[in-house]
Amino acid sequence: MKRRQFLKAMGLGAAHLAMPILSRGAQACTNKPNIILILADDLGWAELECYHNTFNETPNLDRLAEEGMRFTQAYAAAPVCSPTRAALMTGQYPPRIGITDYLRPNDKNHLSTEHITIAETLKHAGYATGIIGKWHLTGYANHGAEEFPPNVHGFDDTIVSENRGIGGGSYFHPYHFNREIKKRLPGREHLVDRMNLEATEFIRRHKDRRFFLYLSHYAVHTRLHGKEELVSKFEKKPKAGKGNTARRNNPHLAAQLKSIDEGVGMIMNTLDKLGLAEKTMVVFTGDNGGESRVTSNAPMRAGKSTLYEGGIRVPLILHYPGATPSGAVCKTPVSSIDFYPTFCEITGIKPDQQQRVDGVSMMPLLRDPEAKLKRDPLYWHYPLLKPHFLGGRSSGAIQQGHWKLIQFFDTGKSELYNLYNDIGETKNLAVKLPEKARQLEEALTNWQNRMGAAVAPDCVGHGLQF
Repeated sequence: MKRRQFLKAMGLGAAHLAMPILSRGAQACTNKPNIILILADDLGWAELECYHNTFNETPNLDRLAEEGMRFTQAYAAAPVCSPTRAALMTGQYPPRIGITDYLRPNDKNHLSTEHITIAETLKHAGYATGIIGKWHLTGYANHGAEEFPPNVHGFDDTIVSENRGIGGGSYFHPYHFNREIKKRLPGREHLVDRMNLEATEFIRRHKDRRFFLYLSHYAVHTRLHGKEELVSKFEKKPKAGKGNTARRNNPHLAAQLKSIDEGVGMIMNTLDKLGLAEKTMVVFTGDNGGESRVTSNAPMRAGKSTLYEGGIRVPLILHYPGATPSGAVCKTPVSSIDFYPTFCEITGIKPDQQQRVDGVSMMPLLRDPEAKLKRDPLYWHYPLLKPHFLGGRSSGAIQQGHWKLIQFFDTGKSELYNLYNDIGETKNLAVKLPEKARQLEEALTNWQNRMGAAVAPDCVGHGLQF
């Protein structure tokens, strides 16, 4: 079935496709809940209090975890922004989509309209759909590129989103990434506050119908710039770092995260007041690991731009009353590619069979956090023409059980780690366990071939031309 035929069928047959398929326990909730997906940019695994951070303050996110489920081994589909966001929208691995690095402002590459996004799928099942904030899945007309904004991918409302390059941070109005956005808040309008306001208004506008809200924060992407009163508060805390480039206990990162957390509280209060809390799934996660120039991802190794744990492991909290046991902790590995099938299952929608979905539904874990998913190993593919400015190298990775192998395309060498007893990836076991390394290398190569994964030119000559 072609894409347009599928969308037409979805529009005509949404009632049929929306048949409930939840377990008896989950049927205590509405069969077609609202969905709010909150994505923080460059937020490391170790930044939230419920992930044992002792400097940052995230009481609303901690409450969300106490009332829902917290995942300890959730992964971004890539160590940088755009490929993870593409994977989240489609349920597919980045090389299948053709986006494996972040998109530049004048990039010719973009999320193809041949892919059916989760927004399109939900929209054609009767959901109101909206994105507030960062898209970053296209180049921009203002930079000479052909632009493919969120509205061509199923979003009814596009609010406070960029139409220019977003690098460098722009956290106070006027916002350089979109000069047409008019100020709404009194005083010096902060971007996170503005987005929080827009999120609560979106919920109120659509309180009488089902909705999908993608609240996609630009924070905590560098350059960090928190509100002065919050920065001052965190600067006074014991062991506070200095300035917005502190590598530990960064007061600007803490201030921006505090603003994100306040928005989570605003959203939950709005849902409560409107009687929607029991009918809404709220998800909070990140797009890749924390940037090591402004934070520490310890005990994970390295950070954004690398395939070490610090670059790809992210926080994930899922709150869905009546389906998730309160205060549950899930240790089963999950990935950005799993949101698409999860949202489809929980709303009873069948995705187009012609669009291969690489992720698997997390619903078994929501019913039982100790359950195991029926899935292949997790994979990553991150080919680069040159090393990333944060230190990442052209590489691929596979995780199977406790074992993780990283293969560097620029040298052809691999590193093997046992994450069960070496979460910091300090002991490379590739030489000590050559057979295990060879087995994982072969599995990674086979997956790359199935994906049609392209390797960057600097890898030619190292035998990695899969």
